[in-house]
Amino acid sequence: MLKYFKDAFTNYEYAGVLQTVSLLLFVIFFSLLMYFIWRRPKEYYQEDSELPLDDKD
Repeated sequence: MLKYFKDAFTNYEYAGVLQTVSLLLFVIFFSLLMYFIWRRPKEYYQEDSELPLDDKD
């Protein structure tokens, strides 16, 4: 399976462009995800942060 992807990404005429676009999409997605997580107020995560310490089952 890995050999197929290796061949597809190296023996393709525009392999460099495809790899660059893939990397850019990953970086943009990850950056947007981090931005939306850090943009939320701390109160949004307050209840979830206290769950491990809660004695209720």
